Amino acid sequence: IDGTSRLSPYLAAGVLSPRQCIQAALNANNGHYDSGNAGLSTWISELIWREFYQHILIGYPRVSRHQPFRLELRDLGWNDNDAHFQAWCEGRTGYPIVDAGMRQLRAIGWMHNRVRMIVAMFLSKDLLLDWRLGERFFMQHLIDGDLGSNNGGWQWSASTGTDAAPYFRIFNPTSQSERFDPEGQYIREWVEELADIHGKVIHDPPPLLREQTGYPQPIVDHAAARNVAIAAFEKLR
Repeated sequence: IDGTSRLSPYLAAGVLSPRQCIQAALNANNGHYDSGNAGLSTWISELIWREFYQHILIGYPRVSRHQPFRLELRDLGWNDNDAHFQAWCEGRTGYPIVDAGMRQLRAIGWMHNRVRMIVAMFLSKDLLLDWRLGERFFMQHLIDGDLGSNNGGWQWSASTGTDAAPYFRIFNPTSQSERFDPEGQYIREWVEELADIHGKVIHDPPPLLREQTGYPQPIVDHAAARNVAIAAFEKLR
């Protein structure tokens, strides 16, 4: 659904300030930060997260120099697979929700934060590719690209940042798709091969349907990739 403010490009460009946004939200929410209208209080919390990541840049400048916040993860054994990275960049991973997000990013320079988390975790966990590759790609394409927010989000997904997702918390892209795009509307909009597919099958089309529509087979098996990622992190615990 079209349920976001779409103000992030204006914040990134400095056209709006976070202070202006907070004041407008408080005025509309009867002065409440974390109660009242659920949508407004959630938006306020997202603005606070944005500010938090700006402060991380100041307090820990190494994160702006391609270093993980959690220094013990500097030597994580990332994969070196250019074919997988290119498939991710081009929206050809064989996971519809991931491919929809990446194709939207390339087309309009924006995607919903939920999809950003899904595609980021897919790159860093399912493909076990260095999160910095994705961070750079996002900054090259996002109309609202912001160093603090982008770095913070990527390090959260890759479990290398402050308050990051636990390394064993790995999104299942298919279940994420079923939960947040149950009717497959988002997938049909951005993955043209699946535009005429209806029902739950759109979240993970069977091999024959993929062949018939020209949609690629999955480049990795999620369950197997999850185990590999967990093992890589546990080596450095």
